[in-house]
Amino acid sequence: MINKIVFFVTGLDSGGIENYLLRFLKYKATSFLKIIVYCKGGNGGQLENEYLKIPNVQIIKNKLSFFNPIDYINLTKYFKQHHFDTVCDFTGNFAGPILWSAKQAGIKNRVAFYRGSTDHFEKTFLKSQYNSFVKRLTYKYASSILSNSQAAFDFFYSKRRQDNRFKVIYNGVDSKQFEVGNQNLRQALNIPNHAFVIGHTGRYNPAKNHRVIVEVAEKLIKMHNDIYFILCGNGVKENLKDKVKELEIDSNVRLFENRSDIPVFLNSMDAFFFPSITEGQPNALIEAMIMGLPFVASDIEPIKETVGKNSYLLNPNDINGFVFILEDFYLKNVKRNSTLRDQTIKKFDYKERFNELYYVLVK
Repeated sequence: MINKIVFFVTGLDSGGIENYLLRFLKYKATSFLKIIVYCKGGNGGQLENEYLKIPNVQIIKNKLSFFNPIDYINLTKYFKQHHFDTVCDFTGNFAGPILWSAKQAGIKNRVAFYRGSTDHFEKTFLKSQYNSFVKRLTYKYASSILSNSQAAFDFFYSKRRQDNRFKVIYNGVDSKQFEVGNQNLRQALNIPNHAFVIGHTGRYNPAKNHRVIVEVAEKLIKMHNDIYFILCGNGVKENLKDKVKELEIDSNVRLFENRSDIPVFLNSMDAFFFPSITEGQPNALIEAMIMGLPFVASDIEPIKETVGKNSYLLNPNDINGFVFILEDFYLKNVKRNSTLRDQTIKKFDYKERFNELYYVLVK
């Protein structure tokens, strides 16, 4: 058994990284003596209590500066005091200073995990220079470099040569959590049973392309008054409610913030709509596929890698194309796809995928 491990995240609000780590720890926590989840943004978040339910997990909330070297000298001292066996940082390029500190402390297993397939910041000269600097640190000081998609490595390390530190580990999802029978929320959401429901799950963020979702919803609802949209995620209701009302489609659109009943929420849908502009590996789409939901999504590389061939994928801004496919789903009253469900469950089996990560963390 590995003695001590520390995971670095920005915070613990519900998101792809945070949910992934939580699922991993629920499955593998007993394989570690002590687990530190270090929030280097200085804040916890919505999932903090869920993490603390895991007996050997401790959360540290301590903001680390981007530029102040004193923070990383102090971090090196912290590493030395607690004799960690492994450090794993989930923030891609920005793992660099953490891994430098871990190297100075003599920690042999230093893992960088890329969870996005592109840079997620507005590029200025200063930010780009800093990003290049920390990326060099990550490459130099990581003993393992992971990502959840080949697309991420193609973007961040397109000129890489043979290097056995690189490994793609796909997301893991426990499909049993999505076995909800006939449970759905239609009555609770005041949606007729005969209606056709299109849905999306994901935080409000430009990368998730809610602008296109709303424009597509407007066109479809005005064409067919028995089409409904349901959306949930951090910031979704707050940021979209006024726009939906302005477009006069609020009677057929249901907006929610983060929800804890995602399997039943998904089971209330007839189709899933996912026009993201950028992704790491789209866990929300994987969950919809586990439910066997017909879907249309954007044709970006991480989604292509996730869904395989013979899927409905379009340019993220092809509003008319999305309308055409989703209306076709509606007119044909498409049903769940059991083959899609079975293939997805196998590809993203949580035990296999989480064990892949575990073996990297303990090597």
